Amino acid sequence: MEIKTDDYCVTYEPETVTVSFKGSLRLSGSDEYKPIVELLHEAAKDDPETITLDLKELEFLNSSGISMLSKFVINIRKKKNSSITVKGSNDIPWQGKSLKNLQRLMPSLTLELE
Repeated sequence: MEIKTDDYCVTYEPETVTVSFKGSLRLSGSDEYKPIVELLHEAAKDDPETITLDLKELEFLNSSGISMLSKFVINIRKKKNSSITVKGSNDIPWQGKSLKNLQRLMPSLTLELE
């Protein structure tokens, strides 16, 4: 499953329950993020043990995108059956601070910054 534009690409690999983000997500508001939210819900629908969000190649994520990820983390936290691993990059400035905030929303979230 893939959502691809000139600016970004979001793919879901069901075998590994991994959603990978690449490029720059500068969408305006929750309506424009809806296809990505649906892809994330597809990844979570069978209550997998671990859902991996690979953000290592996501160069930019605006506040609407951070809000979208935060809501997804809160939804998974409510389920209690699944955990989340977030893979990020120390080379991309926004990720260190913003991704640590996801851990505040879900303390069991595993954050791997490379």
